[in-house]
Amino acid sequence: MLAFSILLLALSAMTAHAQDPATPSQAESRTALVIHGGAGYVPRESLDAEAERAARADLGRALDAGNAILSAGGTALDAVQAAIVVLEESPRFNAGKGAVFNARGGHELDASIMEGHTRRAGAVAGVTTVRSPITLARTVMEHSPHVMLAGEGAEAFADSRPEIERVPNDWFDTDHRRKALEKAQRQAAAGDGHPGQYFGTVGAVALDRHGHIAAATSTGGMTNKKWGRVGDSPVIGAGTWADDKCGVSGTGWGEFYIRNAVAHDICARVAYRGDSLAEAAEEVVNRIVPAAGGDGGAIALDREGNIAMPFNTGTMYRAWIKPDGSRGIAIFEE
Repeated sequence: MLAFSILLLALSAMTAHAQDPATPSQAESRTALVIHGGAGYVPRESLDAEAERAARADLGRALDAGNAILSAGGTALDAVQAAIVVLEESPRFNAGKGAVFNARGGHELDASIMEGHTRRAGAVAGVTTVRSPITLARTVMEHSPHVMLAGEGAEAFADSRPEIERVPNDWFDTDHRRKALEKAQRQAAAGDGHPGQYFGTVGAVALDRHGHIAAATSTGGMTNKKWGRVGDSPVIGAGTWADDKCGVSGTGWGEFYIRNAVAHDICARVAYRGDSLAEAAEEVVNRIVPAAGGDGGAIALDREGNIAMPFNTGTMYRAWIKPDGSRGIAIFEE
């Protein structure tokens, strides 16, 4: 069903392109896409060759899904949603199928999406039976008067939308996430207080042929999280931000991303100080966040197609297609 939905997005984009009477300038026709599968500490020796190949393949499929829409003249909004749906379906990332366990042995998922030139945004937090949280976040944006819906309210809204697929909470279970929960609970009992060495949140930022930017983020949150904890991923301005010049999706220790409004701060530095995208992202992610006690990474994209991908955790799963068509996939600090 989700694969069919992605196909419909691509077909819709091609139809819109064929009917669009406007002829964008060469600068406007350039597109770009950058995605992430989360920042965290994954020792190189602990990631076997098969697992690395599988993760890279999933990143490649997500990149292809988003780029197919952009190449057909579709919107940045459709592109980021399509890319994230692919990653939500993968058990290798902390979103959708691969979501981490909370302290009670269940799953609570968060997501947000934002369109830069209109500042429209939608978000959901603490949903437990929605197969694609990013799809629900967009539905909140487009079919409700609100920006964020949480918990039972978000699920009640999902009941009113036939395009939202529901699954039992244990559909999100994976063996490696169960083992991660058990390890985190042992560490907590022993007094090791760091809330999680691997984050795994997924995100995407896209630039379409009209020069419009969109950003989106989806996550299962933090392993062993308690009391309905919500991190930065569904918080507009913290984990996700897009305006007419810049878009950002963050991944890391969410409490510090909320306290420092990380996604918005990066784009504000571009808009108000005239910083380059690289300078702004580097300052916020690798100086301000660590100085406050946090860690993580981010992907950022501006309307010229410049891409920044700073992180301070040793690894960040990431992939990109630049305006010139060149592409790459990386995990470690290569």
